[in-house]
Parts: sequence; structure tokens; C-alpha cells
Amino acid sequence: MSVARETEDLVRDLVRHHHDHPPVRDLNREEDRRETTAGRASGDALRVVGTWAFVGAQAVIALTWIVLNALGVHRWDGYPFLLLNLVFGVESLLAVVLVLMALNRAYARERLRAQQTFEQEVKLEEEIKSLMTHLERQDDMLVEVLQRLDHGDRELRRLQRQLTGESQPAS
Repeated sequence: MSVARETEDLVRDLVRHHHDHPPVRDLNREEDRRETTAGRASGDALRVVGTWAFVGAQAVIALTWIVLNALGVHRWDGYPFLLLNLVFGVESLLAVVLVLMALNRAYARERLRAQQTFEQEVKLEEEIKSLMTHLERQDDMLVEVLQRLDHGDRELRRLQRQLTGESQPAS
């Protein structure tokens, strides 16, 4: 068998590596598409409620309420300020509901991230298996090439001995 034909056989046996994985998803974009108007509004409200500006505005409103009711001519809310307490209670309840909604959205987003991480790790495991198979095949082919080279080297030495033995005169 000629060397060219052996080389062609080796090239034909090569393992071709290819990727057939789906593309990686942008989870933030997916979550933003799924989010409803009410969800976006609650997130925006929660971002406002969680600032020092909101706390300062609440303090100013409460102080103004107390001063107007304590010193003002029209007292719509007397000293124990029950209406003010009711307003703050309702506001606190709404803030808690907004926080729970935000936590639910964060939980859903975290589940998506965990799923994506799992999918990426499965893809990575498949890729590693494929690469290991490819490397093992290359190792086998290299051993085969070395064996063929060794066989060719032995054949050349045998032919060289034959030629040197024939070229020496008989004694």
C-alpha cells in the first residue's frame, strides 16, 4: 500500500468536530418581555419607595400634617392623628405588597438563571465529551502513524542492508 493511500485513509478517518447547540439566551430581555405593565409599575414604585428622597418627602409631609393640624384653623385630624396613622398604615401595607411582588419577580428571574446555568453546563459536558472523543481518536491515529513510520523505517533498514550486502564483493 502506498504512503499517499495510507494518508488518504487517515484523513478520511478523521473525526470532524461540529457544534449543534442552541444559542445562549438573554434572560434579562426574556424577563423584560414577559413583564406586565403592572409589574413594571410596581417595580418603578418600589425603586422610588426605597430611596432617601422618599423618606425625606414622607418626613416633610408628616411634619407639615402635624403642624397644620396642631396650629391650623381647620383641624381635619386631631391630636392622636388617627388619619395620619391610617395613611401611613395603608402606605406600609402597599410597600410590603410591592416588596413581595418584587421578590416574586426576582425569584422567577433566578429560576431562569438557574435553568440557563444548567443548560450551559449540560452543553459544556457534551462539548468536553466530544473533545475527549476527538482527542482519543487523534491519539489512536498518532499511534497508527508512528507504527507505520516505524514499519517504514524497518523496511528502509532492511533494504539498506540488502543493498550494502549486495554491493560488497564476495570473498
